[in-house]
Amino acid sequence: MAKINFGGVVEDVVTREEFPLSKAREVLKNEVVAVVGYGVQGPAQALNMKDNGINVIIGQAPEFKADWEKAVKDGFVPGKTLFSVEEAASRGTIIQYLVSDAAQRTLWPKLKPHLTKGKALYFSHGFSITYKEHTGVIPPQDIDVILVAPKGSGTSVRRNFVAGAGINSSYSVFQDFTGKAVERTLALGIAIGSGYLFPTTFEMEVYSDLTGERGVLMGALAGIMDAQYKVLRENGHSPSEAFNETVEELTQSLIRLVDENGMDWMYANCSATAQRGALDWRPKFMEATLPVFRQLYERVKTGEECKRVLESTGAKNYKEILDAELKELGTSELWSAGAAVRKLRPEKK
Repeated sequence: MAKINFGGVVEDVVTREEFPLSKAREVLKNEVVAVVGYGVQGPAQALNMKDNGINVIIGQAPEFKADWEKAVKDGFVPGKTLFSVEEAASRGTIIQYLVSDAAQRTLWPKLKPHLTKGKALYFSHGFSITYKEHTGVIPPQDIDVILVAPKGSGTSVRRNFVAGAGINSSYSVFQDFTGKAVERTLALGIAIGSGYLFPTTFEMEVYSDLTGERGVLMGALAGIMDAQYKVLRENGHSPSEAFNETVEELTQSLIRLVDENGMDWMYANCSATAQRGALDWRPKFMEATLPVFRQLYERVKTGEECKRVLESTGAKNYKEILDAELKELGTSELWSAGAAVRKLRPEKK
């Protein structure tokens, strides 16, 4: 492992230099990796492994026609590399359980009988294991239980891989029956295209992931955009001006500078007026939101957010409720203005 200094804290990470693809291929040469679920993470991880020379098969319920047809379109062949969930699980020596968290609970009774001695059960989210009292996902004792969690959507995992880059991933071993669990985990992490891998636990992965999604990555980001846009509109600014100052400048300019060089560099390379204001108002926003984040983390840690997810997604009319919520978001003035602004962007050459 490489020792890297992260802001004064030294962490052990695994890079491609230490664990090259050639080593991953050697570790996995006798394995059959069954990717169960061809929805969000499944396609990206399966295609990346396939392109890297790993023996990959897909387990997908045929009744979910869109996902089945997508797997066929991506080159997986029914009866050869594309099977029902149960058939793929019986054939695989490593089962990547990549259906949604809610679906993992539902599908578990069908999958569990195929987790025979010496196999590995792989997750990309710690949800089902961490909240096993709610999900009922309790693996047999004579298998490996492992995790590689890319820090991005399936789209990003695939896009970065195709571009020749990688996406960072965390990894963990919950249960090592074979004595090969760590090696299997790292090999899979490299095979799916990770840039580097950092250790975690199933609990810490899900606590950070749920907090991040509800917080800065999605929930908080959308919420503060709504608030700023509303204030600008209340004060007479046009939809175009309000959207550009709230979203467009962030996504098309500033966040890219942060990505490339860090927040301090972005601050140092903006106008003096913007710099001074940002430095003055940053602590105010931190103080205002800190109690909300503490409340959020506590709800994640106690399992309240888990219960909320399982209860809501398990409702018979959940799809209708979700569609209505997404429609309300998408047809709001803010995001309607966004659709118009995106059409006005110059075409990339």
